[in-house]
Amino acid sequence: MKRLLDCTASDFAEMNGAQLRQAIEASEGRVMLSEVIGATTPLYPGLTNAEYAAAFGADMILLNVFDVDQPNIQGLSVDNPQHVITELKKAVGRPVGINLEPIDPAADHLETLNALPKGRTAVRESLEKVKELGVDFVCLTGNPKTGVTNTAILKSIREAKDIFRDGIMIIAGKMHGAGVRNESGDGVVSKNAAAEFAQAGADVILLPAVGSVPGTTLAKTEAFVQAAHEQGALALTAIGTSQEGATRETIQQIALQNKMAGADIHHIGDAGEHGMAVPENIMDYSIAIRGKRHTYVRMAGSINR
Repeated sequence: MKRLLDCTASDFAEMNGAQLRQAIEASEGRVMLSEVIGATTPLYPGLTNAEYAAAFGADMILLNVFDVDQPNIQGLSVDNPQHVITELKKAVGRPVGINLEPIDPAADHLETLNALPKGRTAVRESLEKVKELGVDFVCLTGNPKTGVTNTAILKSIREAKDIFRDGIMIIAGKMHGAGVRNESGDGVVSKNAAAEFAQAGADVILLPAVGSVPGTTLAKTEAFVQAAHEQGALALTAIGTSQEGATRETIQQIALQNKMAGADIHHIGDAGEHGMAVPENIMDYSIAIRGKRHTYVRMAGSINR
């Protein structure tokens, strides 16, 4: 198995979830994941946001606000909506995943919540449709004002593992409060929650990036990463607080601290530009964690390799 740093489009096309996880682990904290919104008009016409993110150095693409009941990616025309993910994978030559949200109707809400269509939630029916769409990984997490809780995430991990086995990699966790009273600020995550997610079958534990929500210090994040690693899972640090639109210097500082904390995957969110991070910030983050060598190789590599 190659480390992800050395993988090309043809390598990614042959991987299942377990192999993707192994390739990430072998890359020693040098994997860049960009979250994009495919359901909105892209940054510029003619291409998808995923293609822009890939061109600026992203190794993996995570689609947010994706409805499995109405598959659609703006900027990508397909004859059959059920083929939209497989066609996007051909266009970007990268692993592609989607977010599904484990809604908790019993959560103590801090704010008025958004109503989500069933196809965006982590119910069993949606998880089963994920297999049909051909995604490489699923991220069980919450957008702002959705009422996603760690309790609901834990339940969804177990259900997803039962459906996916090793075929699709599972990422799970919270990058911000998602509108829940007792899981905001420094209550977004705990070492116990990280360990429980891993024990339930999550391949990768999602954590807030250092400095992205109040209380996410380097020391605390390092402890959460260690809790995930001790249970055999990988760790992803996520920028989900619009800092993907911050200055270059801020991005570089966050990147280095997340690497010091032990992150295996570095996530950058979708709210810097229209449905994606500021493209230059993807590149600057990538250079900070792995230098120009690996960043430029990923940016320049042909999808035909």
